[in-house]
Amino acid sequence: MEKRVAIVGMGIVSPLGHSVEQYWKNLIGGVCGISKIERFDVSDLPCKVGAQVNDFNPADFGLENSVIRKMDRFAMFALAASLQAFKQSGLNSEEGGNIDPFRLGVYIGSGIGGYSSNYEGNVKMHLEGPKWVSPNFIPTIIPNTACGHVAIRTRAYGPSINITNACASSTHSIGEAYRAIKHGYADAIIAGGSEACLIRMSLASFGNMRALSRKEDPLNASLPFSADRDGFVLGEGAGIVILEEWEHAKARGANILAEIVGYGASTDAYHTTAPRPDGTTQARAIACALEEAGYKSGEPIYINAHGTGTPLNDACETKTFKLVLGEKEAHKAKITALKSMTGHALGAAGAMEAIASVLTLQNGLVTPTIGLTNPDPECDLDFTPLKPQKYDGELAISDSLAFGGHNACIAFRKV
Repeated sequence: MEKRVAIVGMGIVSPLGHSVEQYWKNLIGGVCGISKIERFDVSDLPCKVGAQVNDFNPADFGLENSVIRKMDRFAMFALAASLQAFKQSGLNSEEGGNIDPFRLGVYIGSGIGGYSSNYEGNVKMHLEGPKWVSPNFIPTIIPNTACGHVAIRTRAYGPSINITNACASSTHSIGEAYRAIKHGYADAIIAGGSEACLIRMSLASFGNMRALSRKEDPLNASLPFSADRDGFVLGEGAGIVILEEWEHAKARGANILAEIVGYGASTDAYHTTAPRPDGTTQARAIACALEEAGYKSGEPIYINAHGTGTPLNDACETKTFKLVLGEKEAHKAKITALKSMTGHALGAAGAMEAIASVLTLQNGLVTPTIGLTNPDPECDLDFTPLKPQKYDGELAISDSLAFGGHNACIAFRKV
């Protein structure tokens, strides 16, 4: 028997705040989390701005110095967001608690993992020699280390899986966690993603690829669905949701925030970085999620778009929505692109956007796509330009379209 899956906790570390409340306040307020990069030299780089997580102190979330010394920034983000979400969920895996620790899992994705520590370790090896490489180098950089730290802290003895699927990593993580609970393999899973690769190397690589915006005005750099867009703005952060089997959550009196009701995945099998131009494979992932969610044509729908601000993604994604919903219903949909405010946090982006989708259902408000003053004629749907809009529907979806052609979509219903 397939089980229902509830969302009972959420946590975030982002350029727009280190709590769900602050994150939502800034999203609805149309606050831009993008700024000029000042924590390292960008004078010789093609891209000068980023969506940085500022004023982050891991000690504020109960992380001890002995642990911090052995963690990359991405793992610190993941643990901080997970502890927020776990606290809100009310779950307790200690002896005599309300969940069997062997039925509690961790699915946290990352597109790159400990990239900053990886780069620094390789520089040290090259300049100073092997004896100066830290013995903690490998356990610090591997992408699954975030899962390990979170499992240790929450006493999660159940399935622990790291998914590394570029920009779709955390959407896949949430979707696969949903399936694991739905089919009875776990009672609750800490799911989401984390990324912290805002360093000189990544800006040089993405910049030379011509994937990043070269605009130096932070308010005019990340422009999803705009005719003036010229690439994405690199961001960082973490988003975590706690998924729990519905009856298990009800039995312990948990506060259910929303229900996750669908998941779809597909692969373009077309190009390592460019999306399939006709949108057919991307549409399949969204269609699968909507079918599982019980969507019927004509039902109000909110879409949290991938919306990177790259010329290829935005036009293709618009076409994809029309393929899935039909021209008429696509024009009725309420759509937003959070990356106009948060930048693109790669493997963490999907989870950060999933949290915003749940908050949209809870509050009946669609966050704006800021900077959208000159829409691309090819991107002619309602992308909620500049100001938030009311939303009275009960269904929300969030899609992620990644390098390598990995597509994922998750669907939520209001409770």
